Amino acid sequence: MFINKTADGCNNLCGKNLAAWRTAQNLSQRALADKLQVAGLDIDKNAVQRIESGKRFVTDIELRTFSTVTGLSLDELLNE
Repeated sequence: MFINKTADGCNNLCGKNLAAWRTAQNLSQRALADKLQVAGLDIDKNAVQRIESGKRFVTDIELRTFSTVTGLSLDELLNE
């Protein structure tokens, strides 16, 4: 049986790494959402919160934009 959650029950692998990057940059979730919107991703602060907490799945398009905006490689975003 296929399980599409992480070992700790999260719906994505990148949320914790995205939150760590955002915190290190001293950005609010709203500020990150604004940067993502400027890059063309239709996302709001609440979606960022759900992604970071692992409650929301992340599409490949979103993942690519996260990489572009943060400067992190896909590997860095997905590494547990």
